[in-house]
Amino acid sequence: MEVMQIDDTHIAFRHRQGLTRTIMFANSLGSDQSIWDAVIAALPTGYGILTYDLRGHGYSSGAANRIETLANDAERLIDGLALEEVIFCGISIGGLIGQILASKRADVIRAAVLCNTAPQIGVKEKWSHRINAIETQGMAAMAPEISRAWFGPDYSKNSARLALHQAMLTRTDKRGYGAACAAIRDADLTAIAHTISVPTLCLAGRHDNLVPIAQVEGLAKLIPKAHFQIIEGSGHMPSLEAPQALADAIVTFDPPQQDETTAGMAMRRKILGASHLARVEAESTKLDTAFQSLITTGAWGSVWANPDISARERSMLTLALLAATGNFDEIPMHIRACARTGTTLRDIAQVFQHVAIYAGVPKANYALKLAKQTLAEQAQDG
Repeated sequence: MEVMQIDDTHIAFRHRQGLTRTIMFANSLGSDQSIWDAVIAALPTGYGILTYDLRGHGYSSGAANRIETLANDAERLIDGLALEEVIFCGISIGGLIGQILASKRADVIRAAVLCNTAPQIGVKEKWSHRINAIETQGMAAMAPEISRAWFGPDYSKNSARLALHQAMLTRTDKRGYGAACAAIRDADLTAIAHTISVPTLCLAGRHDNLVPIAQVEGLAKLIPKAHFQIIEGSGHMPSLEAPQALADAIVTFDPPQQDETTAGMAMRRKILGASHLARVEAESTKLDTAFQSLITTGAWGSVWANPDISARERSMLTLALLAATGNFDEIPMHIRACARTGTTLRDIAQVFQHVAIYAGVPKANYALKLAKQTLAEQAQDG
């Protein structure tokens, strides 16, 4: 768990860098970032991941009674981590935050997945009643009622899971929860929804009684070119009830990135380093221009830019294939890249163990020799 100070508030977050885009998740009212764990496990490992706790939820401090303040927290996280390619996914109040960000920050938000949300959620009287009940009765007393309303009939049959989620609700700061209720009560983003230009997917739960299907579909109709989809078997919390279906929906919807040449140049620079790319460009002639274009689009813009597996996994595969096929000239280049892909010394050792068993000891032995020489040079260069 990491923390970022935003004004007088500490926002708890977890960030995993990826090869291409980062999927940023915003949780629902009364939950914490753990609700995304099963979704993350179901996603391809090449995506970057950013989860965080709303103010007054989970490990984050403070409280915010305006949805704009909560959206600003998410925006500050994106900018503080220097993220440039973000798919924003939020449930309920997280979806309200997503509507604001998708409208305001199309420079970094490449797509929005808005789950179980609408431009306006519920009626003001309901939220005022909830705030009063929390103030007078406390979170522990209200947790069973609130959590039961989250889920569809199948998920609700498991009493142990319900008890776990009730405990999560009980741990939520009463002041933070009440302030977030006020933020939802006072939010009407109808005008903002019309201004969203990024690709948007609106997801509804078949059994969601808190934000019914018709309201989510109504949001999709307000957003130009938005897509609408129902998650079967789910209530208000698809990240818990249908994590694989939600992960599949995100990946399937992920819009194409820039053309393969642009994506390939960016990936080649990211993995091999700017100095390497500058050297290749300086040494390029008419003879190998077409070849360099092929490598940029095919290897880097198509294969390496695919998020289905992580940079670490691609490094290990590449080293193994180079050694197994006897293409030793490129091993030093990819050993140097390991520092950027998160590939460790143990990973490299295991790669060449496999090469020894499946492709021959002499090849593995020579690949190890090249790896040791390259790593020693890197250490000497600092």
